[in-house]
Amino acid sequence: MKVNQPVRGVKVGRNDLCPCGSGKKFKRCCLAESVQTRPRTHPEKPKIRLKSASDVEGIRRAGRLVLATLDLVRERLEPGITTDMVNDWVHEFTLRNNATPAPLHYRGFPKSVCVSTNEEICHGIPGPRVLKQGDIVNVDVTTILEGYYADANKTFFVGEPGPQARKIVDVARQSLKEGMAMVKPGNSVGDIGWAIQTYAESQGCSVVRDFVGHGVGFDFHEPPQVPHFGQRGDGVRLVPGMVFTIEPMINAGGYELIVLDDQWTAITKDRSLSAQFEQTILVTPDGWESLTPYAL
Repeated sequence: MKVNQPVRGVKVGRNDLCPCGSGKKFKRCCLAESVQTRPRTHPEKPKIRLKSASDVEGIRRAGRLVLATLDLVRERLEPGITTDMVNDWVHEFTLRNNATPAPLHYRGFPKSVCVSTNEEICHGIPGPRVLKQGDIVNVDVTTILEGYYADANKTFFVGEPGPQARKIVDVARQSLKEGMAMVKPGNSVGDIGWAIQTYAESQGCSVVRDFVGHGVGFDFHEPPQVPHFGQRGDGVRLVPGMVFTIEPMINAGGYELIVLDDQWTAITKDRSLSAQFEQTILVTPDGWESLTPYAL
């Protein structure tokens, strides 16, 4: 099997035997291909791997499947279904499309999707909970397709929402728009967080501090972290080829949270409503592109 890059932690010299097993020297075999295919890294933060055009297309394909999955859930949501039914729909649809649900068994997570309802902020484990009229429910889908990861979520209404539910969902939706508008080369992750926090707090809501956006594409979670609060100019500078999520979690009350005994489900400490929207974002030479695009 051909090896395009040296094994992590093993240095292969130009005159060493090529690790692909051809019997030739590395310089006369896979060296050129290794140099060409090695992922580029951020000029200041080498742990941040930039995505090539072919990588972006792979993430975009995975993103299309994520969106199709969310559309399927939206069409079926109604009072009386359980969150475990949502998990079954996501799991079966993902496998049917030759992909893998990234959350399943990730660090022990037992299901294929996160489903978080009302006061649940994130990482809700699907189970017997029955959705009822007026609930809001966040469905967070991460899909692996042909080795690439894409990640997006939406908060849906179950039946007709009340005024508080409608407000928090509207603020969360606009918070994502405010954050995305700050993405361009030369800006920083702090600019994204500043824009989200400024808007959300102007609406009398709060921004969760304990969970942040993250790099994605080659893996479920990669550098950098992308806080949804902060100061302009702070943090990592944005450069073309970066791919990360922006996923502000917005609470109607305070930003403090509690993690339940299942060690996953995070709820608002004051039991206020919480909502979230997320997209996977590429930094382009002149701005940004969503690789999981949906109308906000």
